Amino acid sequence: MSKVQASPEGNFDPAELEKFAALADQWWDADGPQKPLHALNPVRLQYVASRVSLSGKRVLDIGCGGGLLSEALAGTGAQVTAIDLGAELIAVADAHARQSGVAVDYRVISAEDLAAQQPGSFDVITCMEMLEHVPDPGSILAACRALLKPGGQLFLSTINRTPAAFAVAILGAEYIARLLPPGTHSYQEFITPAELARWVREQGLDVEDVSGMAYEPWAGRARLSRNTAINYLMAARLPLVGGSNG
Repeated sequence: MSKVQASPEGNFDPAELEKFAALADQWWDADGPQKPLHALNPVRLQYVASRVSLSGKRVLDIGCGGGLLSEALAGTGAQVTAIDLGAELIAVADAHARQSGVAVDYRVISAEDLAAQQPGSFDVITCMEMLEHVPDPGSILAACRALLKPGGQLFLSTINRTPAAFAVAILGAEYIARLLPPGTHSYQEFITPAELARWVREQGLDVEDVSGMAYEPWAGRARLSRNTAINYLMAARLPLVGGSNG
């Protein structure tokens, strides 16, 4: 059931919300504008599931969009809550889950507001392809830290700020191959692994892994890679006692 609640002022870009709202009705079209996400999704799930047994765990998917990862997580037996500030996206995600018979608790609420309401509630948090679209990624990471149970795990993915990422994710994907709508990404908002790791550690979490994701559009698939120059994933954990500033 979708739950519309107030969002905090500041940590969202109305233009970004409008941009993704326009794609809502095509989110589940594997050959549509979100084709790259459909290819990345099994890799994202594999990355999470290989590091934590998800069955029965309380999992939060932040910036869930139309629900691709949320449904996949629920399919493992996890108890999934999924949030996004795009009401149109949540409506599409909720409708698809109902049609598929998958139980996901979808909500229109920010990570910051949910953290104020339900601190220390989740075993696992995923936040994929979202940090590069918000004005203050650090605020999202602070909310993730607040929402995690001690010992809980955080999984992130975003795009590196490199010439290779600009060439592939923007020029190639948006303007040459037209895999994504032009303007989907902004190069200056990309985040290097060193920056993300520092921000995560500043929240008292331990970074456990950084892995690349390679998207192969000619094959319609993606895979894990050692190369983090374009897309990458990060796994972190909130210590059971105290924190880490390392």
